[in-house]
Formats: sequence, C-alpha cells, structure tokens
Amino acid sequence: MQNETTKIALLVAVSTLVFLLMPVFLILYIRSYNRHKKNHFLEKQNMQQRFESEILQTRIEVQDQTMQSIATELHDNVGQLLSLTTLTLNSVNLNDAEKAKKKIENSLSLVNKSIKELRELAKLLHGEQLVENGIGHAIDQEINWLGKAGTYELKTNNLLTDSQLVSPDKDLIILRLLQEIINNVIKHAQATYIQIDSYLEEGALHLKVTENGIGFNPDEINAKKAGMGLNSIYKRIEMINGKLALNSAPGKGTSIAIEIPYP
Repeated sequence: MQNETTKIALLVAVSTLVFLLMPVFLILYIRSYNRHKKNHFLEKQNMQQRFESEILQTRIEVQDQTMQSIATELHDNVGQLLSLTTLTLNSVNLNDAEKAKKKIENSLSLVNKSIKELRELAKLLHGEQLVENGIGHAIDQEINWLGKAGTYELKTNNLLTDSQLVSPDKDLIILRLLQEIINNVIKHAQATYIQIDSYLEEGALHLKVTENGIGFNPDEINAKKAGMGLNSIYKRIEMINGKLALNSAPGKGTSIAIEIPYP
C-alpha cells in the first residue's frame, strides 16, 4: 500500500514538474523563434540596403562613364568639326564667288555633321532612359561608341534589341558590366578584334565578349578574383545571381561569358 502511495506521489510530482516546465520551454521556444525571425528580417533588410546601395553606385558609375564618353566626343569629334568649320569660314574670299560658294557649302556640311553628332550625344545623356528602353538598345549604344574609335574590327550579334523583357535594376548592372569589360579590353588587352554576343535562352540572359589580345593566366585571376577590374565584375554578377566563365591564355586572347537569370 505504501509503495502504491509512493508511486502515485512520484507520478503526481513528475506530472506537476512537466506541467510547470512546459510553459517555460514554450516561452523559450517562442523567444528563440522571434529572435531568429528578427535576425532573418535584419539580415534581409541589410541585403536589400546593400543591393540598393550597389544600384545607386552603379547609376553613378554609368553616369560617370557617360560623361567621360561625352567629354571625349566633344573634344575629339565635335570640337574638331567646329574648329574646321571656323577655319573654312575664315578662309572665305568674297571676291572669288565660286570658291567662296564651295567653302560655304563645305562649312554647312560640317555644321550639319556637328548637329548630328550632338544629337547622338543627347541620346547618350539619357543613359537611364536608354536602359529603360531595354538592355538590347543600351548594348547597341555601347557598341556604336566603341565602333566610332575605329581601332577594332568589331563583330556583333545582339539579339536583345527586339526583346520585350525588361528588368531596370538588372539592366543597369548588365550595362555597367559590359562597360567594365570593354574598358578592360581597351586598357589591357592590346586587341585588334572584338566580338560581342548577347541573347536570351531558357530564362537567362547571355552576354559574351571575345577578343584576340595578349591574354593572361586565368587561374591566377580566379584565385584572387582581383586585377584588371574583375573584382568588381565578380561582385556585380554575384549580386544578381549570375555566373561568369573566363577563358584566356597568354598570347591567345580572352573570352568572358556571363549568364544571368532574366528578367
């Protein structure tokens, strides 16, 4: 009888202890859940802030690139056209009507050419609007400016111009990636031939730049993820969950292929 009483007392004690501990465990679980939820929210908020900061930085860099292109074009092209127009007009001899007429016609032709160039510059000033019109048009604009240099044999296959898909934030980053790759080619590659391919395939945007420059050892670059502006390129691609394939060898040129989920 005493054993039964002892067992019952022990069972009651254990049950009471469990009953008392359950709220404690429940409270601890809720606090832990709320803490993890808060940390997840803060981490997500920080990621969003970093992304927005990168977007802002990209906008600034694209604007800087645009202004540099405009300054170069004004100095090297429009400025020379207007200087030549001034020289031509200053050399007009009104006593020789035939030659004067020809020089004035040449001057008008130079002025019209200057106006055309200024219109192209006006388009470039609306860099963000260009991106809003689609990444295909933005890529075309970059290719046109590269072609004006007359330094490279260019081959392009831009299949994005007719695409109706847009992703303003990604498009801005993609445009900046292309600008950085082209800048690297200009500064480091010593290339004479550049091929640019862009297209959509299976929900991804593909951008590939191939050149016949001096090349380099990609293992060293991939290990460091630095040098030749590639650190920034890797960083931006990671931001938009993209992939990069880099192929190069000393004396054999370089190929950079980018794949980005799109839109």
